[in-house]
Amino acid sequence: MPNSAPNPSDSPHKSPQVEADGSPKPAHATTGSSSTPRGRLTKTPKMVANGSRAFMWYALSLVVIIIDQWSKWLAETTLNFLEPVPVLEPFLNWTLAYNYGAAFSFLADAGGWQKWFFAGLALVMSLFLIGYLIKAPRQAKLLSTGLALVLGGAIGNLIDRLLHGHVIDFIHVHYADVWHYPIFNIADIAICIGVVFIVIDMLFLEKKREMPRS
Repeated sequence: MPNSAPNPSDSPHKSPQVEADGSPKPAHATTGSSSTPRGRLTKTPKMVANGSRAFMWYALSLVVIIIDQWSKWLAETTLNFLEPVPVLEPFLNWTLAYNYGAAFSFLADAGGWQKWFFAGLALVMSLFLIGYLIKAPRQAKLLSTGLALVLGGAIGNLIDRLLHGHVIDFIHVHYADVWHYPIFNIADIAICIGVVFIVIDMLFLEKKREMPRS
């Protein structure tokens, strides 16, 4: 039985198609529009800095400074040094005290150089926070709130060191005569709350802002 010549159409593998100029045509051609559904496309959110809107956060810092300085003036004009005035027994007194050191009276007994050391440290921190508030993401409102509170508290205590050589404290939290927390002020409260806000933003919100959105 005569053998017939193989027909190219009978081959399981088709020969590649060629263009008019003889070059092979690509197996899959793409068009200008993507075949991926629009809903599946992801994009990284654009971060917009506070910029000129940082002034609203500076205003919050100013409110902290005013309340802090007013409360300290009130404490000095109405309280006697180290004489407690019961407010909410047995947990809270107003007790006028002076802190020549840092938190928890750290370096309070130094020879006087600590005044300029802590004042310089507070000044550097304040300048850094002023600049950072401008660059902070506009969407990060909790972060900006925390930075503003820390800034206001730092400047409030800085004013004390420059004017008086010490920080004025008057809030005395205790439990009867068994336990006493170091006496503090409004600026210290603002700093502590601000640090908590900053830490919360770092741990839980910062990564969410950087995640791509569909």
